[in-house]
Amino acid sequence: MNRHIPIISTLLSLLLVAFIFSPKPAEAHSYSAGYTKITMDSKKTQLLFTLDTLSIIELIPGIDANKNFVLEKSEIKKNQHHLNELIEEGLTLDKGNKEQTPKITAMKLVKKENKEYLSTYMTFPAFSPGETVEFNDGFYYNDTGTNYVDLITASIYGESSEGVLQGKDRTWTFLVTEVQQEQGQTTQPDATKVQPKSAAKPAEKATSTSWFSFFKLGMLHILTGYDHLLFLLALLLRKQTFKQYAAIVTSFTIAHSISLSLAVLGWVTLPSRFVEAAIAFSICYVALENIFRKEIRFRWSLTFLFGLIHGLGFAAVLKEMAIPKSHLAVALLNFNLGIEAVQLSIVLLLLPLLSYLYKLRHSGKIVIYGSYAIVALGAIWLFERIFL
Repeated sequence: MNRHIPIISTLLSLLLVAFIFSPKPAEAHSYSAGYTKITMDSKKTQLLFTLDTLSIIELIPGIDANKNFVLEKSEIKKNQHHLNELIEEGLTLDKGNKEQTPKITAMKLVKKENKEYLSTYMTFPAFSPGETVEFNDGFYYNDTGTNYVDLITASIYGESSEGVLQGKDRTWTFLVTEVQQEQGQTTQPDATKVQPKSAAKPAEKATSTSWFSFFKLGMLHILTGYDHLLFLLALLLRKQTFKQYAAIVTSFTIAHSISLSLAVLGWVTLPSRFVEAAIAFSICYVALENIFRKEIRFRWSLTFLFGLIHGLGFAAVLKEMAIPKSHLAVALLNFNLGIEAVQLSIVLLLLPLLSYLYKLRHSGKIVIYGSYAIVALGAIWLFERIFL
């Protein structure tokens, strides 16, 4: 009886990993993303905030009167007051330490790919040189169960800046200077503290892309990308040589880096429904290989092909930001580095566990049963992404 304990415990561990990687409840990427666009000139400041409608329904209980998980124009009109309150309390633009009063000019439903969003148009007073400006996002701030991010693009007197607000870093700060107004230059936005007003001009060679915020965004994206993680587990689950493992991880990294870059640059575009369904199919295919193939050979080539598809899935969040090409290289590099840091950490964690598993008497059966569990999860996602 005792001889079965290691088998049962290992199998339960695999199922626990599969459960952790499973979507909540039916989404493969369980975070909510807001998109903020700020346009500032000498006359006024405009702010466009876009949030997916499912988050709106979650944030305002009762707005979805017919419980169909679709935000309709009639529901927006009926709950206009609550929507205005939600936006005005969740987003603030401060001059120094004084909150500025916004004017909401319009709210529109927009559809991108197969997802619906609510875009809110707001205007604020103009900001003058020498003034410190703070943008604060308080959505989901106290909700530890939601990995919310706000992706910011700004045009300050014609010059572009980007930022990412996530976790507890919810303040994006910059100083409007005479240099900005006259020559179109901008200082480095800081996500955590106010720049001193004594800074009369931006530092030389300052970049307007916060590299670490994109690194963290990449880490969050892969950590909440349960389908990508499950695909990685399926690739490694079958016993292989260290050389084969290294080839698999390398080919996956190269492939998704290529397609991620091409997609964000706009050179490759595929419907998101097709990409997400193909990712689910890749999980099923690799897990079925684990079950039915007697020998695993040249898995790196298969991984490269599927990696191209996974890279298109990674690209979705950056594509929405519409980052200027002059800043895109830094954002892409650090976003990808964040993904790779997490991916490599997971591989280094899994390999010793798998090495122990292969020493067990019934390791073959554990791999087979674990692969069946992975096929089941992948099939559920595949069905949802094709038919729902």
